[in-house]
Amino acid sequence: MPIYEYRCSACGAEVELLVRGNAAVVCPHCGALLTERLLSVPARVTSRAINEAGRTCCGREERCDTPPCSAGEGCCHGG
Repeated sequence: MPIYEYRCSACGAEVELLVRGNAAVVCPHCGALLTERLLSVPARVTSRAINEAGRTCCGREERCDTPPCSAGEGCCHGG
């Protein structure tokens, strides 16, 4: 079930709700039927590991021989 954002035209409240199919959605604040679905902005997850594929936390191409880079817990070179 996707989460949709709605704005209530009766009371102006903005809510996020799990909606199944084409089910009627009611405002939890005033009980009015919610008909205005807002354009949701997708969550964007960024990470150095994703943006710089193949690099370690300290920027080296290969993993460090000693922890924590080799253990994935931080950087042994202070970077």
